[in-house]
Amino acid sequence: MKKVVVTGGSGLLGHWVVKEFVEQGYEVVNCDVRKPEEPLCQTVITDLKNLGEVYGVLQGAEAVIHLAAIPQAYIYSNERTFENNVMSTYNILEAAAGLGIKKAVLASSESSYGICFAKNPLEPKYVPIDEDHPQLPEDSYGLSKVVNEQTAEAIHRRSGMQIVSFRLGNVISPEMYANFPSFVHDPLQRDRILWSYIDTRDAATACVKAVETEGLGAVALNLAANETSMDIKSQDLMAKRFPNVEIRGAVDGYDTLLTSEKAKELLGWNPIHMWRDYVNV
Repeated sequence: MKKVVVTGGSGLLGHWVVKEFVEQGYEVVNCDVRKPEEPLCQTVITDLKNLGEVYGVLQGAEAVIHLAAIPQAYIYSNERTFENNVMSTYNILEAAAGLGIKKAVLASSESSYGICFAKNPLEPKYVPIDEDHPQLPEDSYGLSKVVNEQTAEAIHRRSGMQIVSFRLGNVISPEMYANFPSFVHDPLQRDRILWSYIDTRDAATACVKAVETEGLGAVALNLAANETSMDIKSQDLMAKRFPNVEIRGAVDGYDTLLTSEKAKELLGWNPIHMWRDYVNV
């Protein structure tokens, strides 16, 4: 049985990632600063900014899924957010490389493109946003994600470790679909994330795929549902909020504006959970 360590396994996404790996027959260790509400595996309380503790919790693992982080900008001071997210990621990858672990998955973010938390509104250069879109964050959270992706590339160059960084859209767990009726008809809401989302269950299956796929090197991949989170067609959303932004290729109906085509191609993954299956519009 392969052992996988999930950091942040007590959190919003982490719970579903732990659940998916357990259901797929992996030995899973949750590494967090608190116990989960629903224990699915062993939990080890760990300070990820202490490299020695990280070495200890990763012993014997074949892969690590690193989700633990301060989850957005401006809920802590800028320097605390940056230090926490960058150093915890560095320690995870440094220890994994030292222990000979061959696979790692990181939670990056669509926030790395800079639009989400910009003090002065920033428009996308084009849509749908793919992984080649410039990363232009001005906040310490988005910047930490860019640095973490660079750290992944450096560790890969040194050790050959496969590291997949998922640029996640807005993470939605099943109970959160109850909130959708409050915004699905208002294009002014959620425009800074280009109305994107990703179901926790789909993100979890992507994490398993990233561990089970070979030859990926160090790569960043968008993860989003195939459709926006809105009951307004995507062309109309763009006309309302970003009328001067180039729309590349065919965007039909409610198609997502944060494309996951690269993840689908490299991982053989496809999101299956759509908000319309859970919400009466």
